[in-house]
Amino acid sequence: MTLLIDSHSHWLPEEIITNAHFFHKGFSDIEAQLKIMDEIGIRKAVLSYPSSDAHLKLGNIAVARIYNDNVAKILKCYPDRFIGAAVLPIDNSTQILSELKRATQELGFKAISLSSSYNGRYLDEPVFLPLFKQAQKEGYPIFVHSQIVNPIGFERVDDPLLTPVIEYIFDITVCIGKLLMSGIFKDYPEVKFIFANFGGATPFLKNRFDGTYSMLRSINFVKDLEARPTDYLKNIYVDTGGDSTKANFLICLELFGSEHTLWGSDWPGKKNILEGINALRDLNISEEDKENILGGNLERLFSSNA
Repeated sequence: MTLLIDSHSHWLPEEIITNAHFFHKGFSDIEAQLKIMDEIGIRKAVLSYPSSDAHLKLGNIAVARIYNDNVAKILKCYPDRFIGAAVLPIDNSTQILSELKRATQELGFKAISLSSSYNGRYLDEPVFLPLFKQAQKEGYPIFVHSQIVNPIGFERVDDPLLTPVIEYIFDITVCIGKLLMSGIFKDYPEVKFIFANFGGATPFLKNRFDGTYSMLRSINFVKDLEARPTDYLKNIYVDTGGDSTKANFLICLELFGSEHTLWGSDWPGKKNILEGINALRDLNISEEDKENILGGNLERLFSSNA
């Protein structure tokens, strides 16, 4: 029997929903999520923060506290069904690690939830280095969701369709690129980064990364990464983000492989969970690879930190 573990789902407390402009009450209905998990046979789901603009009213410290405290109640009620990824007050360097400690040691969280950028600041900023060091030491996976507040390009194109379709995806793509070029993937090789939605456009840039890097290195125009870009990129994890397009799965697998690809539903943003599962099951790949993507990889990722 297939082990189904959802690597990409969301839940929000009502206090955050009422202070954000995008999310509806369906994001606070944990019983609806449990119901569909039971219907489909999903054993566990990761709850990560979808990014919101609630911090503009409440502040980042308050959002982290509100989110973590409320998700902790779910983890206590359903310890075998959900895995919590904690939100951290990234604008307060003195409280990032203290909130991580509180969330993991007191509240039952097993992972970290970050956005791809914060007001144009990406995860290669020095403020994140102590967090990566701690995540590597303790084995906490880091789930990175596309930033939905002022993502890359919004200052030129602010459109209700183009912003989520294009700019969210490219914000996470740029985030990965900056982590690569800053040397963070090289310096923190044991950090388990999981990027949402196939890692943006990254799988589609596989050959361009290596080909352009090789060309620019030949004229000493780009710094020496000490390996090909894809040698680092293939070591990160990505989730499928509720996608059901077989071609997207295949190009993702070409770069990241079956062992670093995780099935995710993007619930409750996307309701047809079975569509993505069935698309994976229909791929012309081995049954072992399908089992790994649908749950085995994520189970091992967390069991290695048990």
